[in-house]
Amino acid sequence: MEKLSLLEQVRNRIRLQHKSIRTEEAYLYWIKRFILFHKKRHPAEMRENEIEQFLTSLAVDEEVSASTQNQAFNAIYYLYAEILKIELGQLGQIVRAHKPRRLPTVFTRQEIDKIFEHLHGAQRLQAEILYGSGLRLLECLRLRVKDIDFAQNLIMVREGKGNLDRVTILPDKVTEKLRQQIRKVNILHDEDVEAGFGKVKLPTAIEHKYPKAAREFGWQYVFPSSRRSKDPRSANIYRHHVDESTFQRAFITSLRQTKIPKHGGPHSLRHSFATHLLEKGYDIRTVQELLGHKDVRTTMIYTHVLNKGRIPVHSPLDT
Repeated sequence: MEKLSLLEQVRNRIRLQHKSIRTEEAYLYWIKRFILFHKKRHPAEMRENEIEQFLTSLAVDEEVSASTQNQAFNAIYYLYAEILKIELGQLGQIVRAHKPRRLPTVFTRQEIDKIFEHLHGAQRLQAEILYGSGLRLLECLRLRVKDIDFAQNLIMVREGKGNLDRVTILPDKVTEKLRQQIRKVNILHDEDVEAGFGKVKLPTAIEHKYPKAAREFGWQYVFPSSRRSKDPRSANIYRHHVDESTFQRAFITSLRQTKIPKHGGPHSLRHSFATHLLEKGYDIRTVQELLGHKDVRTTMIYTHVLNKGRIPVHSPLDT
């Protein structure tokens, strides 16, 4: 039996553990970078010193962000722990990438209305859900028909950040638009089934337990792609959700058209959702649950935006 290459071993292990395709691509990329940085030496011949050199180079020479450096570290740590079965000691000499403490960009309600005026169709609806429900962009695009509870005005967010599920609010103002969108999905799904397709990628556990569920309407994406595509792992033909770059481009274009003097992106709608709820007096723990934050300290950043919880200070010029 032919021996698998190191990267093939990593790929197979990641798939065995049902990690996402994004994790697979990121880990393989950073492991390749690590090997090439050390002139193609085998990782089994290297230890903490070589890892520290690589991660420090990312921070010092390439000036990557803290999150990028952490992703590289996680990939290399995975390689040693899961594939090479080598226990690493302390990695205390790494020069850490600087993680600046920045306050999030928050739009006023009037600014959000202006942005919405330049968005149309499904993209307008997606923006309204991001702001009205506090979803991350990918959480919105990964919504399935069965995740929408019109009876209780709720949205189920499945496998969000940290692989956690949560419940958030479904705004009344998007209910009818969402019903119309789902009717369009139903028509598209019927056409796919008639053409011999109609399958959608399912979570691994569901796919094994209920093999026929992939063609059920409830599992279809609320915002499907305009065309079917081949799954990079199974080679099956699915209709995936629309690519996030489509909305990102539309949002940036609409923001420019409004001439609002703020630098923001789709995630700013989620920031605005949280800030505006706190402005209305909602408890921070409630906002934490709606956002899906593990730690309330993450949610606390919005209190800094509001300037709440501090001693009120007035300029001597105003007193």
